[in-house]
Amino acid sequence: MFRFRKAGLSAVLLSLAALTSAQAAPAFSGIGRDATPKEVAAWDIDVRPDFKGLPPGSGTVAKGQDIWEAKCAQCHGFFGESGEVFSPLIGGIQPKDMETGHVANLVTPGFPARTTFMKVATISTVWDFINRAMPWNAPKTLSTDDVYATLAFMLNIAGIVPENFVLSDKTIQDVQKRMPNRNGMTTDHTLWPGKEFGGAKKPDTSNVACMKDCAPEPKVASLLPEFARNAHGNLAEQNRPVGAQHGVDTTRPEAKVGEKPGVSTAVKPLAEKATTGAEAGKPDSKKATALLQKNGCTVCHGISNKIVGPAFTDVGKKYAGKADYLAGKIKSGGVGIWGDIPMPPQTLNDADIKVIATWLAAGAGK
Repeated sequence: MFRFRKAGLSAVLLSLAALTSAQAAPAFSGIGRDATPKEVAAWDIDVRPDFKGLPPGSGTVAKGQDIWEAKCAQCHGFFGESGEVFSPLIGGIQPKDMETGHVANLVTPGFPARTTFMKVATISTVWDFINRAMPWNAPKTLSTDDVYATLAFMLNIAGIVPENFVLSDKTIQDVQKRMPNRNGMTTDHTLWPGKEFGGAKKPDTSNVACMKDCAPEPKVASLLPEFARNAHGNLAEQNRPVGAQHGVDTTRPEAKVGEKPGVSTAVKPLAEKATTGAEAGKPDSKKATALLQKNGCTVCHGISNKIVGPAFTDVGKKYAGKADYLAGKIKSGGVGIWGDIPMPPQTLNDADIKVIATWLAAGAGK
């Protein structure tokens, strides 16, 4: 009996040791590997408002102007004032704003627009965004000195620094002291994670429900006015024909309570389309327009109106019957045919590109 008790006790101790060892081991032991210092450095590129993470470097206004005219002006205008593609970057700042740190035109009801340099409070935000996201068709291709130079030119045309200014990791803090809306930022919302800006109040996470004078149980409901129901086309035709969400057929009246909303019969299962439409060399307008919506093509192109790029109907007239040529242009992108704004190469698969190209070559009709 004594030997049995010793054996039982040993088994319990061994079990506890194994459990402790299992708890101490990493949760995903044996899966993946540690990131290399080079991989971490490539990812860890953010620049904070206190300039932590800002790499050493410098750039002149003159060099920035050359970069701007070559890579930036086509979208933002030569003086950063264009609103054709994106919201204007430059404008609306007055010399007095750099003294007060508040932009007067932000509270002027009659001022027509809000530019980036009217609103932004920290110059590090602009540096960081240019570095990680510009130019929009080739992000992260600017060198560190190119970023400094480009920002120096922007600061100059905004009237914040003179033409002979050299922006660097040493002088950027002087620029921050002249940012027109530097005092327009508040930390009272307690959303900052640390105390870089003098600390913040305790976040509002400890409230206790009063449990008195409570409102009745709310009933959540929504209503789409009849005049707006089909304002932008049939939703069922703009959704993918697979998956849980097919979209309501907005060409039909809204279903009453208890009725099942109608689903458009225009969107057929993929299996039914396997040998029809563009797959057989004929334009499939419904599938083409659905692909255009899904892949964001309609952000820059309208069906019959120019937005950033040409209207699809204009492309169809210019390249009638040239589906193969259009497929190649969709795949490779380009610039210069319809203006100075480039279209980057598209990453759709060949089958989807063929559907769109066939539809375009047939005139981009409904």
